[in-house]
Amino acid sequence: MTSGIRRTLLFIGLLALPSLPAEAQRNAGRNGAAFLKVGVGAREVGMGSAVSSIRNDANQIFWNPAGTALRPDQTFNASLSYGSWIGDIDYSAAAIGYNMGAMGTVTVGVQAFGVSGIAANRENGFTDPVLNDLVTDTNTSDTYDYLDLAVSATYSRYVIDRLSLGATAKVINESIDGESATAFGFDFGSVYDINESGWRIAARLTNLGTGLTFYNQDNPLPLTFSIGSSIYPVNTEETRVMLSVDAVKPQDAQQLLYGGAEVSFYDLVFLRGGYKFNYSGSSDGGTDAREAVDTTIENFSLGGGIQYVVGENPIGIDYAFTSMDLLDPVHRVTLRIGL
Repeated sequence: MTSGIRRTLLFIGLLALPSLPAEAQRNAGRNGAAFLKVGVGAREVGMGSAVSSIRNDANQIFWNPAGTALRPDQTFNASLSYGSWIGDIDYSAAAIGYNMGAMGTVTVGVQAFGVSGIAANRENGFTDPVLNDLVTDTNTSDTYDYLDLAVSATYSRYVIDRLSLGATAKVINESIDGESATAFGFDFGSVYDINESGWRIAARLTNLGTGLTFYNQDNPLPLTFSIGSSIYPVNTEETRVMLSVDAVKPQDAQQLLYGGAEVSFYDLVFLRGGYKFNYSGSSDGGTDAREAVDTTIENFSLGGGIQYVVGENPIGIDYAFTSMDLLDPVHRVTLRIGL
């Protein structure tokens, strides 16, 4: 069997991975590290998170590790993102990728998600000594902090001209009021160019790893399998139009479908839009004991960006707006640098 055939079979195998079993729905509401579900990058979010098939971008470390593989003419790529999430929670992320030539691309990334100065009510109201002995909160401060942190490292490369593969290893830590838990996770992905018109297909499996354990409660990572595709129906020097779609199966939710579009003018000005179908207003269906509970809150996303080439190095800034049900909208900003 030739190496080309083996690589093709490996790619097909990734695409053929079955959807996560319905039995996994029992984990709904139990997943830890929920911040890993929050989209990173204004470009990606502006396109409705339908970005599994995006390539040559260090920010893909948070989506599809195969997309971090840089072209031969790229040496370095970096991004810095910031957003204000619901509940006054701030989050930021950074990614840096370096092209080692024939050896592939190495990318590192970090995500931080949290809030500080939360008012703490230490009064438990118990008078029974037996109950007081069961209280686990021994802190005395008036406030406490909450922080989610993930540090990732990705290796990716083009195994043939049209096929890139990648894998990510990451350490995840959640801490709140002096208590913390740590887990280890892995992502795997592939991106394949079908033809010269820019049609790509991709597959990724994210957050496969250990659980986060607080006290005696073990919470699994938000395991997700996705397949996606993108195409450029218009691709000229003046105007490019990209359409993309992702089919996403989270471990703890129903099948989702993301769609997005990006229009660029002279690779200087970018307009984006996206929507998560079967997402906004979805519910868990309820049980015999209770009514259905809404499981999602995101609506449509809109965004844009500008890019300027200094020498041969593009520098860009992107913005994304996400509408939320019953909550304030979310704003994201990303700075991109390439060499």
